[in-house]
Amino acid sequence: MNKRALSLSIGGLLAMAAGIGVGRFVYTPILPAMVEALSLSKSQAGLIASANFLGYLAGALLAALRLPGSRRFWLLASLAVTTICLLGMGLATAMPVFIGLRIVAGGASAFALIFSSALVIDRLSASGQGALSAVHFAGVGVGISISAIIVAVLLQLGAAWSMLWYASAVFAVAAGFAVAWLVPPDEAAAQTTKRPAEMSLSAEFVALLLAYGLFGFGYVITATFIVDMVRGTSSIAPLEPYIWLLFGLCAVPSVALWTALGRRWGVLRIYAVACIVEAAGVAASALWLHPASILISAVFVGGTFVSLTALGLVATRSTGSDPRGRIALMTVSFSIGQILGPAFAGYVYDATGSLAVPLLAAVAALVLAAVLSLMADARRRALSPSM
Repeated sequence: MNKRALSLSIGGLLAMAAGIGVGRFVYTPILPAMVEALSLSKSQAGLIASANFLGYLAGALLAALRLPGSRRFWLLASLAVTTICLLGMGLATAMPVFIGLRIVAGGASAFALIFSSALVIDRLSASGQGALSAVHFAGVGVGISISAIIVAVLLQLGAAWSMLWYASAVFAVAAGFAVAWLVPPDEAAAQTTKRPAEMSLSAEFVALLLAYGLFGFGYVITATFIVDMVRGTSSIAPLEPYIWLLFGLCAVPSVALWTALGRRWGVLRIYAVACIVEAAGVAASALWLHPASILISAVFVGGTFVSLTALGLVATRSTGSDPRGRIALMTVSFSIGQILGPAFAGYVYDATGSLAVPLLAAVAALVLAAVLSLMADARRRALSPSM
């Protein structure tokens, strides 16, 4: 194995851990302490989460433009902004400030994902070490696991909710310096100036596009509220320090596992299977709040959500002639699902006192996503009999 490629993949892992795993998802384990200290309603908590996903959508669309400066510059800038937003969340107390900070942090997360992937995956592919991209994507799970440990340890020590944000910022700044060291500057290379080919929306791509948006809606309610559900249910409250850690640990090897299955059995088929597994995990927490069901939920949802993101983008590359345009549309669809999920769940909870209805809606969305993926696969195979 090329030592330089391994260092690069670890740099990508740390960028994903800080920008996505912590910068985007640390809100989940911190949320119960914030709700308790600030008397936030579920609808307010959902709005703060949705603000982050709105920022992610805006950041992804902005990153698709031809921006001045190198990819490495924007990657490091995004990690710096992530750190500032994490610090700001600990200092803020008003809803408008929380929402504004999470919008900016969402944009920074999108930049971290897009520019780290552009740098790391391009270079790994060029060096013949493309398989190490699984290390890069494992960073999301690593970041979630680290955030779980940080929050659990500090809560055991009696830290206030604001200190949880400050500690997360310390990790983000340390990771940023490590990324700057492990990911060298772009080599001077000719930039392509070709206009992308005109994009055509085939029926299979439209099915995949809808499936990706439904997946965004389907996973995000559990990913936002699972720790809060645990704290609010006395029979499972002792699991609070461990449930988000388990969620993250299951995400770490998941991309390598599911993409390997995709190569063997077909990406769209495995995408459908992963959606059903995730639906089972969401249903477990919707129907029965018990130690066994919440553990199943953490394992099944944690073990599929990063992989479904990766599988969707892999499938996108082979559904037409303009990958950049298609990826932008996929990002929009996914982000709309993510934005709607937490806000919908929060308002329904405030009206009914339960997350069961939003979670069952998420199950239905994931099952429909699986059906659409299989339809796209069937159409592709019908058009390519040799497959």
